[in-house]
This record gives sequence, C-alpha cells and structure tokens, in this order.
Amino acid sequence: MDTENKLRQHIVFHGWVQGVGFRFRAMQAARTYGVTGWVRNDPDGSVTMEVQGSQQQIDNVIMALEHGSFISIDRMEVTAVPPAEGERGFIPVL
Repeated sequence: MDTENKLRQHIVFHGWVQGVGFRFRAMQAARTYGVTGWVRNDPDGSVTMEVQGSQQQIDNVIMALEHGSFISIDRMEVTAVPPAEGERGFIPVL
C-alpha cells in the first residue's frame, strides 16, 4: 500500500470487550483484511487498538469486531495518529 493511502487510528473500545475473545478476534480480522498494528486490554476494562491500513480495511476490521460473538461495543474513541513506517503484522500487547 502506498504511503498516501495509509492511515493509522488509535481506538479505545468500551463495553463488553474483555474476556470475550476481543484481542483474538482483532488479530484474525487484521490478518483477513491486511492491516498492521496492535491490541491490548486496559486496566479500566476497555481495549485499546492501533490499526494501520486503508480506511476500507480499518472499517472492515471494526465491522468484524462489532459482529463478533459475545463482544458488545458501547462506544469507541477514535483518534488519527501518524502511520508507523516499516510495521509488519498485528500483535497483542501484554
């Protein structure tokens, strides 16, 4: 993907998002849609993810998460951040 079309979003998910396979589902969706980044559980019960790709790829990942079994997203805080050059893959952060 060329740099012009590459976006990166920092997203905090709130709702029923921990203990329901959210990070695993995020990794599967990331691989399916070809995005890079990371995902982690936060101490307050939210999940934070940084995802990088085209807007359509990012939207597809979010849609996959919204339709995941047991996951219930009440709200998302989305912030655009600069793309990370040279990033490969999508990983869980502990």
